[in-house]
Amino acid sequence: MDALNARRSEDERVTVWKATWIPVVAAGPADTTSGLYLDTETGYLGRWSRYAEPPVDELDTLVTYLEEAADMLEAPALATRDRPGLIGEALVWLDGVTAARESRWQPLTG
Repeated sequence: MDALNARRSEDERVTVWKATWIPVVAAGPADTTSGLYLDTETGYLGRWSRYAEPPVDELDTLVTYLEEAADMLEAPALATRDRPGLIGEALVWLDGVTAARESRWQPLTG
């Protein structure tokens, strides 16, 4: 892949995966389509996707991401990125809920 990228412009380069990337977040336990990885070279999170979705503009460190998740769980009404809730007894973030399951999602109150 690196040999092919050497002949391509910056906009046309393709990166499948790097050895320094560690997957840390997926939308669900069986989701293999997209999620977040920790880039151990930079310390920042990146987004991976099987569908070549554009990267997220805002980069977080893993610490920042986890602190914000903890804040959203402590004060769900103040959540700005995503809303925590429950389906049955399972914690589920609203952005990851399919339309078929949305009626079962209940907001987390804190």
